[in-house]
Amino acid sequence: MTEPLDLARLQRRLAEFAAVRNWQPYHTPKNLAAALSVEAAELVEIFQWLTPEESSRVMDDPERAHRVTDEVADVLAYLLQFCEVLDIDPLTALAAKIDRNEHRFPRPESEDRG
Repeated sequence: MTEPLDLARLQRRLAEFAAVRNWQPYHTPKNLAAALSVEAAELVEIFQWLTPEESSRVMDDPERAHRVTDEVADVLAYLLQFCEVLDIDPLTALAAKIDRNEHRFPRPESEDRG
């Protein structure tokens, strides 16, 4: 039986993968941020000329779905490696950002107040 996936375990796997290949000298915050940007751009490229309707159905095409899934994995891998190098807990960072956005953009008041 396989172990359930979690972010910390995936980060460890990525760190071990890089360590075995002696890639740590290249995994600087600057290089990882650049790599993340490139992978995000490759994800954008898939959608570049699609209409909004076509983009909503992108996962219906097995070839495109595979490309999207691979690019999402690449983006997440570089983001997790970036967080590892800078000792950022991505889930804590996201939770804090959502909290700030909830204060910054409060829930609209209901217009139908009888």
